[in-house]
Amino acid sequence: MSAPTQHTTRNSTSTATAAEESTAPSTPATQRLQGVAAPKRRTNARWRPIDITVASVIAVACGLVFWMFDLVVTAPSAFLEGLIPGLSGLISGFWYIAGPLAIIIVRKPGAAIYAETIGGLLELALGNQWGFSGSLVAGLVQGVFSELVFAIVMYRMWNAWTATLSGLVTGLGGSLYSLIVLQSGLNAGGAYVVTNIIANCISGAVISGILMWYLYIAIAKSGALSHFASGRMVFDKVSS
Repeated sequence: MSAPTQHTTRNSTSTATAAEESTAPSTPATQRLQGVAAPKRRTNARWRPIDITVASVIAVACGLVFWMFDLVVTAPSAFLEGLIPGLSGLISGFWYIAGPLAIIIVRKPGAAIYAETIGGLLELALGNQWGFSGSLVAGLVQGVFSELVFAIVMYRMWNAWTATLSGLVTGLGGSLYSLIVLQSGLNAGGAYVVTNIIANCISGAVISGILMWYLYIAIAKSGALSHFASGRMVFDKVSS
């Protein structure tokens, strides 16, 4: 009778072990070994205090840039308009920098809208020639368009291409808002409108897209963004 008892015990132990293995939590590594696709990592949309602080610093810094640019923009705009009507949009990208820069650093939904709107509010508070609709409301609109590209890719794609596209779309939104609200009455299909939209898109892509991406890279290399995944990704690569 002893042999059957030992056999039964071994079977019971094996069954219990198999049950434990089958109910053990499945990790991404074991899922890959078993040929099961690991679940995609969800974007953490919750803002930390450091996210708010850094986004606010970016917004204030960019707001000061907006305001200083307001002081000097008349002469270069007049020069470009003298060359080709509508070409002044080539320098409008300086008003679009807050959104793309904030979101590629903070990487939280709403960062572009927040930074561009706060920047516009500061610009308005310091005083300029554009007023409420040309500063605060324009900033909100531009922030929405800056955010749009990253929202489409579900805040999972961070590279020079998405930054450039974000800048381009911001330029598109900024020019459309300006033409529809601030310069209403223009011929929608006229040469001025078409030139202005194209110029704004180019300016947005280059100044608020490409340049802001490389500004972010330079800041990240200094180690100043160690509290952010965006900063650690660059700094660790440089340090290794």
